Amino acid sequence: MKKRAPAQTFVLVVSVVYLRQAAVRWIDLDRAHVSRRATQWSLLLVASLIVSELVTAGGFPAAYLVGPMLCAIAFGLRGAEVRMPRPLMSFSQAIIGCLVARSLTKAILGSIARDWPIMVLVVSTTVLAAALVGWVLVKSGTLPGATAAWGSSPGAASAMVLISGEFGADVRLVAFMQYTRVVIVVLTASVVSRILIGASSSPAPAVATTSSVAALPLAETLLLAGAGAWVGRRLNIPSGALLVPMLVGGVLHATGLVEIILPPSLLQAAYAIVGWYVGLSFDRSVLRQVFKAMPKLVLSSLLLIGLCAVSAWLLHRGTGIDSLTAYLATSPGGLDSIAVIATGSQADTPFVLAMQTMRLFIVILTGPAIAKLISRNA
Repeated sequence: MKKRAPAQTFVLVVSVVYLRQAAVRWIDLDRAHVSRRATQWSLLLVASLIVSELVTAGGFPAAYLVGPMLCAIAFGLRGAEVRMPRPLMSFSQAIIGCLVARSLTKAILGSIARDWPIMVLVVSTTVLAAALVGWVLVKSGTLPGATAAWGSSPGAASAMVLISGEFGADVRLVAFMQYTRVVIVVLTASVVSRILIGASSSPAPAVATTSSVAALPLAETLLLAGAGAWVGRRLNIPSGALLVPMLVGGVLHATGLVEIILPPSLLQAAYAIVGWYVGLSFDRSVLRQVFKAMPKLVLSSLLLIGLCAVSAWLLHRGTGIDSLTAYLATSPGGLDSIAVIATGSQADTPFVLAMQTMRLFIVILTGPAIAKLISRNA
């Protein structure tokens, strides 16, 4: 393992000391001459840096997603008042979309076009598995039909939460189910990626180093991300802030019209923002409402992950695609979170994102009918 530089050790030690002092100040903010939110943000930032370094040292992918997410969960349950601004979250999703777009080539798109029948079959299997989990939750009396159906839907978490309210579901319970599963999927996918790629370090995503950043390509990339996020939100496309830059950027990059360039620091910031957004969605009020049902909800998430793992095995056996790519392609987590893990590991990122995107659209199209079916028959 590479030795940590003295400067990095010094930064970590100073960060720990600062974190301890800031935590003491947080106990009684009335006597402190600082803003409550500024203090909480500084605490969250320093804690996230420390945990991210520890996750990195453990050799896990997506360290700057997992670390901030775990810290944000702790802060949310502690009663932190800070929340991630939606425009900043959308721009971070767009940056991740640009990262995926950079890996798209004509050869890869042709390969996806050839494999679409097996992709549709696997996606349909995943959607049916989610419907089965929702049916079990309703049958056991844990949740009402619409809430169980949308809460167990394997689409983008934010999209499922927004759509569920229009069909009579309890948005808070759907949000808890969706984000609980996102956290479990991120943690399990990170562990599975670590196991499957072994102790060897995974190749870094194709990004620019700080010294090689060119002004014009960087400006084009930021413009693509900003405009794509705006269009995705303006048109109310589910996960549009991620999908629009990914699809448009993929076409522009594959045709050579735009060079997408992403400095590592920009990517790490985007990962952290996504992690904070997911983690801060957890709070005590939601936790109290679902406390009695929590074991069943967590068990249902694990059951869905297990059923999707069976789909991954079938995909691996049927197409010969590697196990890690198959697992990430069928994981019922957030689209942006899976994108971060896929790009940080040795998985076939375009294939993973193609499967995830196809499933998102199928869930949106079939979700209302499945919810009605579960409510009527369970």
